[in-house]
Amino acid sequence: MANQDCVFCKIVAGELPSNQVYQDDLVTAFRDNHPLAPTHILIVPNEHLINANDLNRDHADVAARMLTIIPEIAKKEGVAESGYRLIMNAGPDGNQVVMHMHMHLLAGHRMRHPMG
Repeated sequence: MANQDCVFCKIVAGELPSNQVYQDDLVTAFRDNHPLAPTHILIVPNEHLINANDLNRDHADVAARMLTIIPEIAKKEGVAESGYRLIMNAGPDGNQVVMHMHMHLLAGHRMRHPMG
């Protein structure tokens, strides 16, 4: 179910433009508009979930798909061998800015993130 006010729901639905790198019936992946690294891709469930706290057993297929498309995306982006970082934030104290669950795939020599 989409949230009418959610920017990621609008991207998933094609109502807002994005530089999409992957989409299927469960998840969508697109380049971050404010990248923190040379490769910065967001992977989001197509269903509006606020963050990992919304996950339950009914979402096992969505959670699995978010993880299992990573190798494909990393290979396509040319970062599978050199390495990448995955980050998922939850809530304000977890530094979540957009309240739609998402995972960051970050790669490249210029990554700007405090978690070393």
